[in-house]
Amino acid sequence: MDQGLRGDVQVECILVYSFLKNCHNCDFSKELDSLRSQVMVSSAKDFLCVESDDGELQTDGNRSGRFQNGEPGSGFDEDVFQLIGAQLAEIGDQLAREIDQRVVNDLVLQFVNENLSRAEIMRRLSNTVEGLMRTVPLEMEREKAMLVLAMVLARTVANKMPSLLHRVFNTTVNYINQNLHNYVINLG
Repeated sequence: MDQGLRGDVQVECILVYSFLKNCHNCDFSKELDSLRSQVMVSSAKDFLCVESDDGELQTDGNRSGRFQNGEPGSGFDEDVFQLIGAQLAEIGDQLAREIDQRVVNDLVLQFVNENLSRAEIMRRLSNTVEGLMRTVPLEMEREKAMLVLAMVLARTVANKMPSLLHRVFNTTVNYINQNLHNYVINLG
């Protein structure tokens, strides 16, 4: 079953990749290396582009144009999000100890089940994050906790079964993009 990425998720890809790369005691380094080419394909300057520029000036004197992901000011510094991912990995290392391994084992079974659709896997990841939000004591803002928990779950599932890394990575990136995109953008 295809678990590809949807839409414009460069920031989320860089953040999750950096988080996974900076985690300690990971058993999926070979699989992570194969993800590198998927994640780090372009530099930050490539994310800014002008689309459908008809050459006319706007009333403010500027040319019309859009950023590639449709958000003004969305050009971003890849290095900043790599650093943020590394910092969140430190928090994740501490938080991982609080997660019941039965929760992780259940999630591994969900990712292994290739009959589940992308949407169903995402729903189950979301439910798992929400469940952990209720049971794990977190002394941080809600969005940050959700972000770190999603990435810790990705890391823990991939550690248990490295062959799932691509599916887990793509699902986590899409989950973050759909639920926490504005929060992530504001981190940078």
